[in-house]
Amino acid sequence: MDQAKILLVEDDNFLSTILANRLKKEGFVVQQAFDGQEALNMLKAEQPNLIILDLILPKKSGFDVLETISNDPQLNQIPVVVFSNLGQDSDLEKIKALGAVEYHIKVRTSVEDFTGVVKDIMARFPKKT
Repeated sequence: MDQAKILLVEDDNFLSTILANRLKKEGFVVQQAFDGQEALNMLKAEQPNLIILDLILPKKSGFDVLETISNDPQLNQIPVVVFSNLGQDSDLEKIKALGAVEYHIKVRTSVEDFTGVVKDIMARFPKKT
């Protein structure tokens, strides 16, 4: 079986590295993007099994990335987990409307807990071949 690929979109280099290393230990292939434009470029080339997306990003926001994904029939099949510190009700409504499967607030979620969330989502959304 192929290893599941995750695209981790996070502009905080430290957090991105910690998360990527933790997910790699769990057996996932992790690719990192540090801004919204890089994420979109990688998405089209790589077609990951899961996208972990921050909302506050350079070049293109996470909302812009989500909107592009939701409007693209090839990309909108990929589950997106938003991992951000934005937590306003209006943000959550917009995220749900754009098709994110889950939303987690960074300051309330440990790396260990988030790794468990990712494993759970990967089990719920097996890769379509």
